[in-house]
Amino acid sequence: MAITAAMVKELRESTGAGMMDAKKALTETDGDMEAAVDWLRTKGLAKAAKKSGRTAAEGLVAVKVAGGVGIAVEINSETDFVAKNADFQAMVAQIAETATGVQTIDDLKVATVNGKTVADLVTDKIATIGENLALRRMARIEGDGVVSYVHNAAADGMGKIGVLVAFKGDESFARQVAMHVAATNPAALNEAVLDPAIVEKERQVQIDIARESGKPDAVIEKMIVGRMAKFMAEVTLMGQSFVMNPDLTVEAAAKDAGTEIIGFVRLEVGEGIEKREEDFAAEVAKVAQG
Repeated sequence: MAITAAMVKELRESTGAGMMDAKKALTETDGDMEAAVDWLRTKGLAKAAKKSGRTAAEGLVAVKVAGGVGIAVEINSETDFVAKNADFQAMVAQIAETATGVQTIDDLKVATVNGKTVADLVTDKIATIGENLALRRMARIEGDGVVSYVHNAAADGMGKIGVLVAFKGDESFARQVAMHVAATNPAALNEAVLDPAIVEKERQVQIDIARESGKPDAVIEKMIVGRMAKFMAEVTLMGQSFVMNPDLTVEAAAKDAGTEIIGFVRLEVGEGIEKREEDFAAEVAKVAQG
């Protein structure tokens, strides 16, 4: 696979590696961006294991809580101008309200709003707004209690990041946890429900890093145990240091508050969507050439 300058630039930005190191990583991994990040980490050349899922699409995430049910929906637009459009926001609010009565996004698309399906509602809004719109994701959570939090709010209950937390106990503490989730983006509630594939991938990366050190197997094994424990503390909500009191983990803070965190949902606008970067200078030159 041909390694392009754009690929090297993307890898450099996501890892902080040097240009030649980024190019070599892509060459060694046949252009596989994720594998190249792991290759750089193994060689100790990546400054941080930054995720490549940068926000790329525009739009809004809306959250709605009704009783012990919370829902979050993501609706994308092409530009941020549309996300600030009152008509678009009104449609998002209608869809979020409708979502409280369904289980899945497929159910939501065929649910009706004023005699029209949600899918048709979005299609009609494309015609009036003049941009491509998409109902991309829906998440639902249930519990004795559910709280919501919106970061970078554009209107009531909608913004760039929407979080739901299901809990038993202190509602004000649960709201603090929702803010924590918005800030830290944990991969899972705890180790028990963390995707085994994520764990195994990290374990393999850490094994490769440790072997590069040339240390004996017995020492390497201890290194792996310690590094995996640190990894679990970084990516699981219960293991993370609580942003409101970094001296405690979220698990310890919850215990002190007499509260059980049942689960959480976090949706961020455009998360994981690839967006083509336009070369503005090239675009201007192209127009000038006629």
